[in-house]
Amino acid sequence: MADINTIIFDLGGVLIDWNPRYVYRTIFDNEEKVEWFLKNICTHDWNERQDEGYSISKATEELVFKYPEWETEIRAYYGRWEEMLGGPIQESVDIFRKLKEKTDLKLYALTNWSSELFPIVLNRYDFLHWFDGRVVSGEEKTRKPFPEIYQRLLDRYNVKPSEAILIDDSLRNIKGGEMLGIKGIHFLSSQQLYDELFYRELL
Repeated sequence: MADINTIIFDLGGVLIDWNPRYVYRTIFDNEEKVEWFLKNICTHDWNERQDEGYSISKATEELVFKYPEWETEIRAYYGRWEEMLGGPIQESVDIFRKLKEKTDLKLYALTNWSSELFPIVLNRYDFLHWFDGRVVSGEEKTRKPFPEIYQRLLDRYNVKPSEAILIDDSLRNIKGGEMLGIKGIHFLSSQQLYDELFYRELL
């Protein structure tokens, strides 16, 4: 695709395996309890507030106040957060490496991630330093799929949306980018990603 000169990567679920279930499977004795807790107490929406820049300590104390009977389990969410990191998704990192070494594409990261926690992965994973630029939601005080965060990346790095592709494991976030004219690849697996990039003649 001669018109594409930029690829924008999501991080969690695409290049980095992150899953709170890794911790809560050691706390609860069955999957049903894990899923109930993550659906009703430490929810995805609750975590996204911190991705958007809300204080982790304030969020934790507020949730403990609301659900005091779950205090230990709530504090484990950020207290044991590093245990939720499963490591790099190596096949995806290999694709990223090929794009970096074999193409002239500009490569950026656009991630929903708490600014308090992002330095941990930045120090842990060298490949996060390969990007030509990064936009981290917690630093921007907004997140995907809100249009402001996509626009900030476009403006900051002089990217034309019609010349960019966003790779994200969230269809919601893909649709958010498409609203601004950014093409999307909904990440399902590393092999699927490779096949899509190969089909588009980007690899």
